[in-house]
Amino acid sequence: MKNINSFLSASTILFLSLLFSLRASAQVDPLIEKVAQKLALVNDYVAEGSMKTDVSFIKASLGKVKVYFKKPDLLKVKKEGGISLLPRGGVSLTINTLLNTKGYTSIPVGTQLLNEKKLTVIKLIPNDDNLDWVISTLWIDPVEALVYKTATTTKENGSYEITMQYGAYAQQGLASKIIFSFNTKDYKLPNGITLEFGDEDPASKQKMLKNKKGTIEITYNKYTINKGIPNNIF
Repeated sequence: MKNINSFLSASTILFLSLLFSLRASAQVDPLIEKVAQKLALVNDYVAEGSMKTDVSFIKASLGKVKVYFKKPDLLKVKKEGGISLLPRGGVSLTINTLLNTKGYTSIPVGTQLLNEKKLTVIKLIPNDDNLDWVISTLWIDPVEALVYKTATTTKENGSYEITMQYGAYAQQGLASKIIFSFNTKDYKLPNGITLEFGDEDPASKQKMLKNKKGTIEITYNKYTINKGIPNNIF
């Protein structure tokens, strides 16, 4: 009996060690590390640009925005007039915040063409069950180490996609244009937003419109990088 118990204990330890080893190896992907190293050069930034909203049940015009970011996961979008229309959850789950926290397991799933670029596709699964996101897929240029698209599913704020374009700040991994796409049925309206339904029944009209897609575009024209940002900004 003693020999059997010893064997079982040794087998259990070996199994747990192997499981831990496999989990640890799955967490480290060379391409993800390459992207993370590029983003690690940016401790904070203030980005200036313009925001364009295409959400059918919201009346909102093109406006100037400032985006504040500070490691590891502080981010704020301030639109001219004081109202941000970004979906809740979408703001905090940018590439910077996902990769800076390192609280995920990465799984490569192949390659895919996107806008004539051959991109490596990697899925991220959070290790912490308390995090809001469930899974995120990244489309990465393996040469540039730039993420051109993400698709994220959250627990409470639905699913959304983010596509990126790059320009003068590509070396720091910072996009020149970001497009958020999301299903409007999952969209939670910020306070102060006016719904435009005309003479039709508001409840039925809102229900119909909320089954459509919405997009929010932010085009950046200037970044101020690593100059320091006080926490009270957020």
